[in-house]
Amino acid sequence: MNTALSRLLNHRLFEPVIMALIIFNAIILALETSPTIMAFAGPLILALDKIVLGIFVVEIILRMFHDFRGFWRDPWRIFDFLVVAIAIVPTTGALSALRAFRILRVLRLVSAVPQMRRVVAGLLTALPGMGSIVALLGLIFFVFSVISTKLLGEAFPEWFGSLGASAYTLFQVMTLESWSMGIVRPVMEIFPMAWLLFVPFIILTAFAVLNLFIGVIVDAMQSENAENAHDEREAMKNESAAILEEVRALRAELAALKADR
Repeated sequence: MNTALSRLLNHRLFEPVIMALIIFNAIILALETSPTIMAFAGPLILALDKIVLGIFVVEIILRMFHDFRGFWRDPWRIFDFLVVAIAIVPTTGALSALRAFRILRVLRLVSAVPQMRRVVAGLLTALPGMGSIVALLGLIFFVFSVISTKLLGEAFPEWFGSLGASAYTLFQVMTLESWSMGIVRPVMEIFPMAWLLFVPFIILTAFAVLNLFIGVIVDAMQSENAENAHDEREAMKNESAAILEEVRALRAELAALKADR
């Protein structure tokens, strides 16, 4: 029984079929957002959604039955379990909002596609370095929010009337969304030297600190790829060593046969 289940789960078509079902389920969930399509084929779409969800539940159960301990030691399997579990929670009453979270099933593609798994692993590896950058960015925001609130709060209470309003306005400035014509130029009509506040802020945040995010993420991705490449080389080396051992054993057997003759 366990051998047959192992052959099924490790079959070369098993993962592609699951990936195809995930994509198919994403299309179904997208169709559910259209009132016209639901009015035309609503029952069929809902039935297909339940069938696909049932297949996912069976898949999770089979994986747990095949290797229960290994299932809970694999973060990606736990992720799959949580995504499917959210989908089967009853969506009535106070939990009706969970219907919108059924689209999370599409995220199972992350665990199914190795390249996506590497990207997510790289991002998780970058989190410690990103934490330091977030702290630095928060410090810069705090300093400039206090300065802008004290200098510009009375003239522009909607933008800089409080610390929170100043921080939100500065966030808009950092994203370079209508920062010049929408905020800075109106401020400079009253405070001509206000550019001395905003230009250094943009240089520090949009061009310096945010680029540090990119640098940390790229470095983490390169480290993750290097580690994966090292593991692949080690696996190939071990496989080559095993093949060489088999070749030596065959040579020894052939030598023994020749000696017997």
